[in-house]
Amino acid sequence: MDDLEKAILIIFDESGAIDDGLKKRAKNYCNEIKEKPSICSLCIEKLCFSNLVQVQFWSLQTLQEVIRARYSSMSPEEKHMIRSSVFSVVCLEGINDKNLVRILEGPAFIKNKLAQVLVTLIYFEYPLIWPSVFVDFFPHLSKGNVVIDMFCRVLNALDDELISLDYPRTPEELTVAGRVKDAMREQCVAQIVRTWYDIVSRYRNSDQELCTSALDSMRRYISWIDIRLIANDVFIPLLFDLILVGGLSYQLRGAAVRCLLAVVSKRMESQPKLSLLQSLQISRIFRLVAEDGDSELVSDIAALLTGYADEVLDCFKRINTDLLKGVAMELLSYVATLKGFTHLREKDVLHLRQILDVILVLICYDPAYRNNLDVLDKIGKEEEDRMVEFRKDLFVLLRSVGRVAPEVTQLFIKNSLVNAVSSTSDNNVEEVEAALSLLYALGESLSDDAMRSGSVLLGELMTMLLSTRFPCHSNRVVALVYLETVTRYIKFVQENSQYIPKVLTAFLDERGIHHPNIKVSRRASYLFMRVVKVLKVKLVPFIERILQTLGDTVVQFTSLDYTTEELSGSEDGSHIFEAIGLLLGMEDFPPEKQSDYLSFFLNPLCQQVETLLINAKLLTAEETHAKVAVIQQNIMAINLLSKGFSERLVTASRPAIGLMFKKTLDVLLQVLVVFPKVESLRSKVTSFIHRMVDTLGVSVFPYLPKALEQLLAESEPKEMVGFLLLLNQLILKFNILVRDILEEIFPAVAGRVFSVIPRDGLPSGPGAVTEEIRELQELQRTLYTFLHVITTHDLSSVFLSPKCSAYMNEVMQLLLYSSCNHKDILVRKACVQIFIRLIKDWCANPHEEKVPGFRNFVIEAFATNCCLYSVLDRSFEFHDANTLVLFGEIVSAQKLMYDKFGDDFLVRFISKGFSTAHCPTDLAEQYRQELQGNDIRALKSVYQSLIENLRMQQNGSLVFR
Repeated sequence: MDDLEKAILIIFDESGAIDDGLKKRAKNYCNEIKEKPSICSLCIEKLCFSNLVQVQFWSLQTLQEVIRARYSSMSPEEKHMIRSSVFSVVCLEGINDKNLVRILEGPAFIKNKLAQVLVTLIYFEYPLIWPSVFVDFFPHLSKGNVVIDMFCRVLNALDDELISLDYPRTPEELTVAGRVKDAMREQCVAQIVRTWYDIVSRYRNSDQELCTSALDSMRRYISWIDIRLIANDVFIPLLFDLILVGGLSYQLRGAAVRCLLAVVSKRMESQPKLSLLQSLQISRIFRLVAEDGDSELVSDIAALLTGYADEVLDCFKRINTDLLKGVAMELLSYVATLKGFTHLREKDVLHLRQILDVILVLICYDPAYRNNLDVLDKIGKEEEDRMVEFRKDLFVLLRSVGRVAPEVTQLFIKNSLVNAVSSTSDNNVEEVEAALSLLYALGESLSDDAMRSGSVLLGELMTMLLSTRFPCHSNRVVALVYLETVTRYIKFVQENSQYIPKVLTAFLDERGIHHPNIKVSRRASYLFMRVVKVLKVKLVPFIERILQTLGDTVVQFTSLDYTTEELSGSEDGSHIFEAIGLLLGMEDFPPEKQSDYLSFFLNPLCQQVETLLINAKLLTAEETHAKVAVIQQNIMAINLLSKGFSERLVTASRPAIGLMFKKTLDVLLQVLVVFPKVESLRSKVTSFIHRMVDTLGVSVFPYLPKALEQLLAESEPKEMVGFLLLLNQLILKFNILVRDILEEIFPAVAGRVFSVIPRDGLPSGPGAVTEEIRELQELQRTLYTFLHVITTHDLSSVFLSPKCSAYMNEVMQLLLYSSCNHKDILVRKACVQIFIRLIKDWCANPHEEKVPGFRNFVIEAFATNCCLYSVLDRSFEFHDANTLVLFGEIVSAQKLMYDKFGDDFLVRFISKGFSTAHCPTDLAEQYRQELQGNDIRALKSVYQSLIENLRMQQNGSLVFR
C-alpha cells in the first residue's frame, strides 16, 4: 500500500480513531496529488488495480472533477486515454482482469460513480467527438448482468446529471441536454428501447432486480422520446403482463406501473393524447387497488391513478366535443376505482371537484338555440335530442362521483344552484337548466332509503329548489327540468311533510299546470299525477284547495281543438284527471263534497260527449274526424278519473258515486252505436268497460249484453283480441256468474274466430309472417287463453249448452291439433291442461257418459296422438325446461285417464299406441305397474325412459303423427 492509498483511507475513516490533524495532512496530500499533470493516468491505474473501494471511489471522484475542470486544456491523447479506459472498465473489455469484474460487482456507490464519470465524458464529447458511445455499448450487453446493470446506471446518471428538469440547470447545461437528446433520438433511441424490451423479456423470471433497473431507466426517458416506441402492441402488453401476472416482486410490478404513469403523463396535443389514453385501457389494473390492500404496489397504482386523472381532465377541458363521450368513460373508470379507497386523498377530492366543474360546463346548452328550444321547432328538437344523447355518459359519470363522494357532489350542486339563483337576470337560462339537471341526475343514484332519510345538504337543496322562482322560469327547458327534479325527489317530500305545501304550489301555479307553455302544462299534469300517487294520503288536508285550483282545467280540456297536430300524443293533459280521481276516491274525503266535486269534473266531459253524438251521422268526413278526436280525449279523461275509485266505495259505502259512473257508462255505450266502425273509439270504450268491471262489480251486469253485442258486431281480428281479453276479465272476476252471458255470446265468438283462423295452423318461417298473419297469431294465442280460463273457472258446461254445442267438434279438433303440433310449448301445455280439466268435469262418473263420444275421443285421439306420438317426435326436447313442464302435464293426463277409465284406457292405449310404436313387452309392463301406482314422479321417470328407448329403437325411421 503506497502513501496515496494510506492517505485516502485516512480521509474516509469514520471510526473516530484518527485525529483531525492527521486527517487534514492526508487531505492536503491528496489535493497535491490532484494537481499533478499525470493525475488522470494515476486515477485510472488506481481504479483498475486497487482492491480498496475507498481508493476506487476517490479515483473516480477525482477523475470526474478533473475532467470537469480541465477538459478544454487536455491533449487529444489524454482525452482518448480517459475515454477508452473508462469505457473498458464499464464494458468489461479487460475481461481477464478479475479486478474489473470486481468493480462491476462491487458496491452500488462505486458503480454509480463510474456511470457519472462516463456521463461527464458524454457531456463534453457526444455526439461531435465520441458519436458512437451508445452504439458501442450494445455488443457488450451479451456479457451478462453486470454490464447490463452498468448500461442502466449510465442511462440513469445521464438523466440525473444532464437531462432531467427536476434539478436546476444552467443555460449551458440546457443547451448540451438538447444536443444530446437530439442526437440520441436520431441515432440510438430505438435501439435502446429494443434493449430495454429484450432485458425485461429475458430476465423477468431470473433477475427481477435487473428488470426493475431497466424499467426505471426507461421511465426516465419516456417523456422525451417518440411515444410510439413504447405505446405499441409490443411493449404495452409486456408492461400489463408484468403488473397483472402473479408471482413477480412488488418492485418489478411497481416499476412497470411507473412506466405506464410516464406514458400517461407524456406531453402531447389533446386529441392524440386522448387516443393514447383510451388505447391503454388502463382500467385493467385498477382492480389491484382492492386486491393488494396496503401493499407497496398500491402506492404506485394510486400515483398512476392520480396522474391518469390529471391527464384525462386536461383533455376533457381542451378537447373538441365529438370525442368527449370517450373521455367521460375514461374518467368513469378512474372514479370507479376510487371506491376501493377507504379514505379519499386530498388530490382525489380535487380531481372529483374538477370533474364536476367540467360536467357542468359541458351539459350547458348553447344560448344560440335558446328560442328554438323554447318553442321546440325542428332545430330545437334536433338540439334537444343531441344533448340528451350527449349527456348520457356525463350523467353516468356524475352519479358515479356522487356515490364515491356524496357530500362533495351535493355541495357542488348546491353551489351551482346558488349561483344560478343569485343571478337577477333572466338571461342565464342555460346555467339554471344545467344546475337543475345536475340535481335531477344526482337523484337517480340515490336509493329510496337514501332519498327518504336525506342528508342535511339534501334538505337544504330541496328547500332552495321549492322556494325559488327563477326569472327564466317561463322558458320551457327550465320549467320542465324544474318539475322533473321536484318529482324525482318526491320520496324525500313524503318523509318530510313540511315541504308538501311548496310542492303543491309549484305544480299548481304558473310554474306547472298553469304554465303559459302548453307543452310544460301538459307534462306538469302527468308529473303531478305521479306526485299524487306517492303522497296520496298526506294530501287529504289539501284536497279542496287542489280541486278548486284545477277547476279551470276541465273547462280548458273540454274546449280545446284536438284536431291540431300539436296536441296529439300520449301526454295530452288528460293525466290531470287521474290525479283528480286519486284525490276524490279517498274515503277520508266527506261524501257530500266527494259527490259534488265528482259531478263538477265528470259532468262536463259526459255532456260534451253527448253533444258531439247528436246528429253525428249527418257530418262530413272532416267534421267526423274532428269530433271523434274530441270524444276520444274525453273518454280517456273519464277513464282516468275513474281509476281512483274502489269497488267497495262505489257499491257499498257510497252508492251515489256508483250511480254517477253507471250514467257515464250509459253515455259512452252510445258511442258504439253512433260510431260502430271507428276502431280508436271502440278501443277507448272497451278500456272504460274494463275499468267499470273492476269499479262497479256485479252492478255492471245490466250493461254487459248491450256492450258486448255492440263490440262484437263490427270487430276485426285485431279487435277480437281485445274482446276476448274483456271476456277473460269477466270470467276471472265473476266466475260462474257470467255463465248465461257466455252461453249467449260464445256462438258468435266461436263463429267469428273459426272463420278467420285456419284449421291446420298458421304459416311460419322467414317471409311467411305478414302483419295480417301476426294479428291472427295474436288472436289464436288469446283464444287458447280464453278456452283455458273458461275450463279452469268451472264454466266448461258452456260448451255443452244448446246454443254452443254446434262448435264442440271444432273446439276439440283445434285443442287436439295444438296439443300435438303447436310451435309454442306453452300453448301445447295450456291445451293439455284444458283436456285434463274437461276429463275431470265430464267424466266424473265412470259409468255415465255426460258428453257422448268424449270418452272415446280422449282415449283414441288425445291419448294416442298427444300423449304418445307427439312425445316420440324428436322435436320434443327433454333438455328444454318448458318442454319438461309440458311432459309433466302429459303424464298427469295419462294418470287421470287411468283413474277415470281404468283398464279401458290402459288396454287401448297400450294395444293401439304402444304396439304401433313397437314397444317391448317389458317396458310396457313397467309402465303399466307405475301407472297403477300412486307415485307420479316415478311414473314420469319410467315414461321418459320408455320414450327414449323407443326413439333409439326406431332410429328416426318412423314419424309419429
